[in-house]
Amino acid sequence: MDTVETLMEIVVSGTVLILGASGRFGRHAAEAFWNRSWQVKTFDRETEDLGTAAAGVDVIVNAWNPPYTAWECEVPRLTERVIAAAKSSGAAVILPGNVYVFGHDAPPLLSETTPHAASNSLGRVRIEMEAAYRASGVRTIVLRAGDYIDTEASGNWFDAVIAAKCSRGTFVAPGDMDADHAWAWLPDLAHAAVLLAERLRTLDTFEDLSFPGFNLSMSALHRICEQATGRDLEVRRFPWFAIRVAGLFWPMGRSLVEMRYLWSKPHRLDGTRLQTLLPELRTTDPLTAITAALNTPVEPDKSVARAEAHIAAE
Repeated sequence: MDTVETLMEIVVSGTVLILGASGRFGRHAAEAFWNRSWQVKTFDRETEDLGTAAAGVDVIVNAWNPPYTAWECEVPRLTERVIAAAKSSGAAVILPGNVYVFGHDAPPLLSETTPHAASNSLGRVRIEMEAAYRASGVRTIVLRAGDYIDTEASGNWFDAVIAAKCSRGTFVAPGDMDADHAWAWLPDLAHAAVLLAERLRTLDTFEDLSFPGFNLSMSALHRICEQATGRDLEVRRFPWFAIRVAGLFWPMGRSLVEMRYLWSKPHRLDGTRLQTLLPELRTTDPLTAITAALNTPVEPDKSVARAEAHIAAE
C-alpha cells in the first residue's frame, strides 16, 4: 500500500453528533471536530429524537454527564439510548472516561490493563456503563482522562474550588500536597478525540485509551498557579469536614466525600498506547494551559460550598 492509500485508509472525516454540546467536553469536542472540517451536529434533548438525529452520522460523542446524584438512575438509561442510536445508524461512539473505575486500591500508574475494581457507587456506575458499551458490539472509544482544566470557568474542581480565589491570593487544596494527580487540558483532550475518530478504520471495535495529560501534585499546581498569576498564593485546605456534615442533608456532599480519596491517592495515566496511535499529537504544557485558564474571570466572592454544588465528574 503506497503513502496515499495509507492516508486514505487512516484519515477520514465525516459527520459527528455531539451529545451535551454545551458542557465541558462536548463544547470542546464540537470545536475540535469543526476545526478538522467535520460536519458537526448538536442534539437538543427537549425537542429532538436521538435515533432520528443519529441517522447518517459517522460518530456520536457522548458528552452527557448528569450530576453525581443522578448517575445511578440516569446513566444506565442514557447509555441504553446511545447504544440503540449507534446500532441503528452504524455510528461509532466516543466516550470521555475517568479514573473512577479503578478504585481505592489501584496502582499509581493506570492503563488499559488496570482492572476496573472500584467498589464505591459512582465507580460501579462507570464500570457498568463501559461494560455495556463493550458488550454491545458498537464501535466505541473510551478516552480516559483525569480532572479537567478548562479555558473558561465551567464548574470543575480546578476553577470552582482550587483556583476560585486565586485573584484574592488563595489556593485551595482538596488533598495531599505531594500526591500525583491526573489532569487534562480540555482543548488537547478534544483534539485527541477527533484524531482518533479519523482513524476509526485502524482501531479495534472497543478501545480503552488513556490520555496522560498533566501529572501534577497540589504542590506543583500551586507553584504553577503562583507563576501564572505572578503572586504568592496562600494555601488553604478544602473544608472536607463541613462537606461531610452537610452530606447528612445534601446528597451531592455525600457523593463528593465518596470520591475524596482521589485527592490523596497518587495516580497518573499511562498514555503509551495513545501516543503510539497518535504520534503527531502535541499537547500544551501545564504553565501555558493554567495561565490561559486563570485568565478567565473568576468569582472571588463565590463561596466554596456553592461552587462545590456544581462540581460533576470529569
